[in-house]
Amino acid sequence: MRTALLLGTLALGLSACTVTVRPNLGLQGSGSNLIANLRPDRGEGSTYALGEPLRISVTTRTAGYVTLIALQSNGYTSTLVRNIYVPAGTTTFPRAQDGVTFNVAEPRGLQRVRAIFTRVRPTTDLVLRGTYDDGRWNASSSDYLQPYAAADRDVQETYLYIR
Repeated sequence: MRTALLLGTLALGLSACTVTVRPNLGLQGSGSNLIANLRPDRGEGSTYALGEPLRISVTTRTAGYVTLIALQSNGYTSTLVRNIYVPAGTTTFPRAQDGVTFNVAEPRGLQRVRAIFTRVRPTTDLVLRGTYDDGRWNASSSDYLQPYAAADRDVQETYLYIR
């Protein structure tokens, strides 16, 4: 009887839980482990209201160059920072010297942020503007990284929600 009651209580409690499953994002070039951590200031998967400030922290194992790109829920893509030199350790964007703030804006929903890291200064700029689907988003990142040795590049992605 106690077992049935315990299982019934457990089932009732778990039915109120939400389980989120994230698909494999298909990142190419993310096997070198140069980016140790990438996350919004409230943590991965956190929620922000329209107009609230957002900071993104990138922790790297070595010095190099970071580009941050964002994919909004409507597929619109933008470049947040481009080819910024970072020392090994944690750098939080936007930095004080950038003279900008990141404030969340429409559209509401899932926002993905991707960090692209190279040990050497990139010879080209990754400029993303317009609407992208997952295939084009991944292809753009992969094409950009193609000239760099796998040991000299990394890609990581995080996400947040805008309500």
